[in-house]
Amino acid sequence: MITKLINENLIKLELQAQTKEEVFKELIAVLHAQGRISDQEQFLIDIKAREELGNTGFEEGIALPHAKSAAVIEPAVAIGVSKSGIEYGAEDGELSKLFFMIASPDGGDNHHIEVLAELSSKLIEDGFIEKFLSATNSAQALELLLAKEAPVQATSAIENQGFVIGVTGCPAGVAHTYLAAEALEKGAAALGYDIKVETNGSIGVKNSPTAEEIAKADAIIVACDKQVDMARFAGKRVVKTNVKAPIRDAQGLIKEALNAPLYQAEAGSETQSAGSKVAQTRSNLYRYLMNGVSHMIPFVVTGGLLIALALAVGGEPTEAGMAIPDGSMWNQILQVGVVAFTLMIPILAGYIAYAIADRPGLAPGLIGGWIANNGSFYGAEAGTGFIGAIIAGLLVGYFVKWITSLNYHKFIQPLVPIMIAPITGSLFIAGMFIFIIGAPIAGLMDGLNAMLTSMSTGNVVLLGIVLGGMAGFDMGGPFNKVAFLFSVGMIASGQTQFMGAMACAIPVAPLGMALATVLGRKLDLFEESEIEAGKASGAMGLVGISEGAIPFAAQDPMSVIPANVLGSMVAAVMAFSFGITNSVAHGGPVVALLGAMNLPLLALLSMATGAVVTALTCVTLKKLRKAKIQAAAA
Repeated sequence: MITKLINENLIKLELQAQTKEEVFKELIAVLHAQGRISDQEQFLIDIKAREELGNTGFEEGIALPHAKSAAVIEPAVAIGVSKSGIEYGAEDGELSKLFFMIASPDGGDNHHIEVLAELSSKLIEDGFIEKFLSATNSAQALELLLAKEAPVQATSAIENQGFVIGVTGCPAGVAHTYLAAEALEKGAAALGYDIKVETNGSIGVKNSPTAEEIAKADAIIVACDKQVDMARFAGKRVVKTNVKAPIRDAQGLIKEALNAPLYQAEAGSETQSAGSKVAQTRSNLYRYLMNGVSHMIPFVVTGGLLIALALAVGGEPTEAGMAIPDGSMWNQILQVGVVAFTLMIPILAGYIAYAIADRPGLAPGLIGGWIANNGSFYGAEAGTGFIGAIIAGLLVGYFVKWITSLNYHKFIQPLVPIMIAPITGSLFIAGMFIFIIGAPIAGLMDGLNAMLTSMSTGNVVLLGIVLGGMAGFDMGGPFNKVAFLFSVGMIASGQTQFMGAMACAIPVAPLGMALATVLGRKLDLFEESEIEAGKASGAMGLVGISEGAIPFAAQDPMSVIPANVLGSMVAAVMAFSFGITNSVAHGGPVVALLGAMNLPLLALLSMATGAVVTALTCVTLKKLRKAKIQAAAA
């Protein structure tokens, strides 16, 4: 299998590059010439993006630039040698001479990852680097890569010393993960210890230790630059460091772990080795939000598509909104979708809290998200939506993390992660929303409703700006709900133009985000999960489900929310200007097509224009942010 990734034509023993970027371009050209990648510029962008997460330069002159990319046609490893060396930013300060550029397909099969694990063992093999740098031709270099190392027998003097566990993982889950695992295995063998190493790679978590294995382990080495479950190691000797540490000195790290203090649940930051903080440019806050968003997306997609399908096929416009006859199959499908939608906000809050405080934060985070999204707990007509969920998740996470970091008696310590922290965390967030946060939210909703009522006889352009802006701001939160409920109330008094504007504004955010993912795909502005979510968002927008845009707003609020607000304003102003009316309490193209709006073609035009404005604004803001980040990193 390894011969499919590496061949003589992918090895270049005389690199001409003088800088790090020139190395990237020269090896990318080799991959392109061999038909392994389709777009050199795109793959260079992806390589640089991975590099921003942490420098891929190792000690002893090795560098491992790598990326998963849509530009990769077939997985491959391009190898280059610079005789004079390149300033790559390696931690030991030495020049890098041996470069392995790993190209992995984005979303393809994962067989190549297993081969990369085999390659890892070669890079830490005694004398391999010196031999490879001395190779005179590509055939000789390839032969060195394919040569099997003779197994090393541990001497009887150091046999059966004990058992240790390792955990490795890097942000991309491609190269460092397996290099670190191989280094730990060799280091443990040299010391006479048995070892089991869990790898958190791009193909998922492999080789996880059982509870029995954790119980018998003498020490745990967590060499990982990504979120892992630390609560399972409570009461064991644990050292937590970055993924490069075992590659530098596996034996020293194992010895350090054997003498480390007992790990107290959720106090992982205190057990971290000196000088071994994770190399990354993204803030912790971003990681916490992304953990929540990634777990929420399946609920958004499942719920949104089921509701969209039920409304599109089985829905009928009525005065109370789009309705599906009771007892029909489509009504049952709708209810399943509603369940998923009901769960998505608590899931967002719960997994933000989990990212901060590990397992003890999950239950109170879920509870906090549910309370935040249910206004009845604090006397409001609607919940706080995804913004409230983010606030709840962050508050719970940090509170539980603090609770679990306190020193407890040894008899109480086992109860902290399973009882004390979840209960106190749940009571804390419930009290925060019911007694502190809830009242201002309820007052805000009353104030917004009064403001819209006072504006209802004023300038329609100004009213369209306010109504549309509220519709696009929080997608199901208090601003959106106040605008929607106000418009519904105006239907009863015979003023259906307000619901007409609202109906045009409602689908702008999800349709705009769907269009933005299409426009931004070539510019590498969206992650693969966002592109998939964009497809579902488009379907939700067609039937007037604004929540389809929530994952995008939660992940990048500074780009998405202004874009949603601006596009929704445009759609609402156009609807008022055209005199569009709507007699049912629902929005989106489906309402216009089913005849509930007086000017369906103009209504569709308003929605489409708003969506285009949102998409273009979002793409522009994301490009500006990306350029700013790249300029700062240069």
